[in-house]
Amino acid sequence: MDEGRALFLQIAESVEDSIVGGTLAEQERAPSTNELAAFYRINPATAAKGVNMLVEKGILYKRRGIGMFVAAGARAQLLAERRAAFAERFIAPLLAEARKLDLDADDLTALLREHAAAASTTIEGTSP
Repeated sequence: MDEGRALFLQIAESVEDSIVGGTLAEQERAPSTNELAAFYRINPATAAKGVNMLVEKGILYKRRGIGMFVAAGARAQLLAERRAAFAERFIAPLLAEARKLDLDADDLTALLREHAAAASTTIEGTSP
């Protein structure tokens, strides 16, 4: 867990990561508050706060007496949110710096392809 961020936010993000990553599918039962509390060794009220945050966002929904489930469309919603956050956090500053360096879209595309190729080579274990 990240010491600098509230635990309930980290719990919510962990569940979101499972949905985005596909290990927790739509309409599938999500971990209960008690399961999350036991797994992370935290107070169940803290886990409940993270879960309730996801309910308020429409990512999870409650089935009385059965548990929490991933809502239909949750993955698409999370992907859209994360793409927007990615653009704000990384793309906007990238474009601002590119303007300063007089780089156009073609230059940026070439740089991205070059770095993506280098990264995939490193990942495959065949780096120079």
